[in-house]
Amino acid sequence: MSAAISAAEKVDGFTRKSVRKAQRQRRSQGSSQFRGHGSQVELSPLPQLKDATSNEQQDLFCQKLQQCCILFDFMDSVSDLKSKEIKRATLNELVEYVSTNRGVIVESAYADIVKMISSNIFRTLPPSDNPDFDPEEDEPTLEASWPHIQLVYEFFLRFLESPDFQPSIAKRYIDQRFVQQLLELFDSEDPRERDFLKTVLHRIYGKFLGLRAFIRKQINNIFLRFIYETEHFNGVAELLEILGSIINGFALPLKAEHKQFLMKVLIPMHTAKGLALFHAQLAYCVVQFLEKDTTLTEPVIRGLLKFWPKTCSQKEVMFLGEIEEILDVIEPTQFKKIEEPLFKQISKCVSSSHFQVAERALYFWNNEYILSLIEENIDKILPIMFGSLYKISKEHWNPTIVALVYNVLKTLMEMNGKLFDDLTNSYKAERQSPCNYCSARPSQPYSHKKTAQQETTSSHSCLQAVGRAEKSK
Repeated sequence: MSAAISAAEKVDGFTRKSVRKAQRQRRSQGSSQFRGHGSQVELSPLPQLKDATSNEQQDLFCQKLQQCCILFDFMDSVSDLKSKEIKRATLNELVEYVSTNRGVIVESAYADIVKMISSNIFRTLPPSDNPDFDPEEDEPTLEASWPHIQLVYEFFLRFLESPDFQPSIAKRYIDQRFVQQLLELFDSEDPRERDFLKTVLHRIYGKFLGLRAFIRKQINNIFLRFIYETEHFNGVAELLEILGSIINGFALPLKAEHKQFLMKVLIPMHTAKGLALFHAQLAYCVVQFLEKDTTLTEPVIRGLLKFWPKTCSQKEVMFLGEIEEILDVIEPTQFKKIEEPLFKQISKCVSSSHFQVAERALYFWNNEYILSLIEENIDKILPIMFGSLYKISKEHWNPTIVALVYNVLKTLMEMNGKLFDDLTNSYKAERQSPCNYCSARPSQPYSHKKTAQQETTSSHSCLQAVGRAEKSK
């Protein structure tokens, strides 16, 4: 039981949080309780496989696999030291044995191999030490038994990648229940384990055709629970990375279930609080779908616009980056379908008081392909963007943004000078409508305002001034 919380800590939540963080830093390792109540097992070293005759090797191989099923408590750093070292050396020997020898993975060994792997890696993951765990700021709790578990994963991969490996035999042991347990391990806080799991699951997906639909369905379920229930799962980025490869291999035309997964799972995942941890992998999956089927572009962009962040500038920057990735692969015919709602949102982003959001939106005009799409559709896009751009050029607090806006205005003016002038005149005419100040001074109506022609000249002179400034640099 922890010590009583002081009165100051009860009043000040920040104090308690700092205390918890200090405690987490002191204990950076954790482990599930592998072994039963107080059972003491002492291992004895077996003969080396390389020293055994060919007739003895298979039996000795299975004995070593059975020996490695015995588990030890690594939270106690001084217990079973000799046995732990014997097991570590045996695991190393097994990894080398299956990597360098042919004909050693025979049918009779599959049961012992899968049993050894399952005994070591399948476990109930310990609860996080920190209920307020923030993967972006806090250090993860590392698996204390990693010296053994790492070697088991190494052995598992060598087993799956061996030329002797036969999926037709292995499927008796590597079944849906096995895969389900494997997927649950992706919630491990230890990034080293998740990295191994990613490779293992990818190999299983490639070799076991009968498990592919099940794997996709279970990943779908994990993501749905993550979005709508738990809002926490450590292995989202790794699972998305696997999905990126899976999507890349989808046959055309795409099945309805794959399209549904995109719209009902991947797009809503953009609302997650920890989006920054897996956004790169998520955006890659979305773009992979659009490269497979361009007709999905419109519903995807409309879905992103629906979930567009309202209060988180960091997320807005990520959304803008993903939109640019989508526009890089969009077909001109699909662009026409979404240009109006999309550029209305981009116009809002350009007007953002957060300079990183405005800057990221203005960088679209540095993309040659996007520029070509804008130029082809300038008659629709310029009227949407003009008001925001012109207002920012006069009022934005950040000089870098103002300079970028002048460059964008200059580019748009070069695309269609006549439309640019018409919009300038219309914009100034609206600003010249009678106001209270003018009504109070009828003898000098509008004397404090410039004429439309003067405003237009002022606008063009600003652009020319920017051009001269750039040349003088």
